[in-house]
Amino acid sequence: MTTKIKTLHLDNVIENYTQDMTNKVVLITGTTSGTGFVCAREMAKLGASVVLLNRASERATSAFEKLKEEVPDGTFDAITCDLQDFESVRQAIDQIKAKYDVVDVLCNNAGVMALEDHATKDGYDVQMQTNCISHFLLTKELFSLLKKSDAARVVNHTSGARLGSPLDSKYFGKNGGNLGGNGTDQENESFSGPRWERYHQTKLANCAFTYGLSQKLEQHNISNVKALLAHPGLALTSLQATTAKTGGMDANSPFMSNAQSAEDGALGIIRACADRDAKSGNFYGPTGWTGFPILLPPEDLLLDPANLQVNWEGCEAAVGEFVF
Repeated sequence: MTTKIKTLHLDNVIENYTQDMTNKVVLITGTTSGTGFVCAREMAKLGASVVLLNRASERATSAFEKLKEEVPDGTFDAITCDLQDFESVRQAIDQIKAKYDVVDVLCNNAGVMALEDHATKDGYDVQMQTNCISHFLLTKELFSLLKKSDAARVVNHTSGARLGSPLDSKYFGKNGGNLGGNGTDQENESFSGPRWERYHQTKLANCAFTYGLSQKLEQHNISNVKALLAHPGLALTSLQATTAKTGGMDANSPFMSNAQSAEDGALGIIRACADRDAKSGNFYGPTGWTGFPILLPPEDLLLDPANLQVNWEGCEAAVGEFVF
């Protein structure tokens, strides 16, 4: 797709559904392009100090420079954080703790989609570790800084792929490379088969993490930290191009002609990060593939106690207990 998609809702959301973010520290994973880049740009425009968490690459360097060009008065800090490597994540956590006393927003935005059946160096499925377990690790290790904020937020990113089968504990274990293979061309073209099931598991896991965290915050009488969820609808970002390289989907398919812009796709997480009226458990996104990011009711699958338990126990088994 080469035609530029018109952005329809960004100005409305920024003007009417955000607050001044001056003096707030906002951490965002996956800001080299797409929704993460847009969120970082808009948080900086609202006055936040924005910490960019990406693995080291030319794309990360280029995005950092582009953000500084687009928001000359913005405050940006780049910290290397490879979500496919727990050691890298822990090193990033150490750097964050050395630099910042408080974290106001942790936006767990980064994600990969429908990748091949591949294990990370830690032994986990590349999609589950990137999209979910490493974000759980970031959140639990930075929770002491989030608790110091007057009004902190943990924002998780899901997608339409959240709907499907319930969570299965095997996807959270050291089973990377042994979770069904790569599927047939026909399966991948129809967004089915094992690689898309692995992706679905991660997107449902992000929901289960949000509602599991929200429940535990309430149980521990922690009212100054909120857990929020968003989805982008169908947005044209580099996510499709990355998947297409390994045969996961066709980034130029007719299906993608229904997409909205990356700016409009980012509006769910922008509302979750900055909406002045946000409450723990709020879920923002369009009602369908595209549209204004409204406050959505979570589907029953997202609140199922069994799913919440599988996610929490699976993540803790991988990276340790979450202490409140």
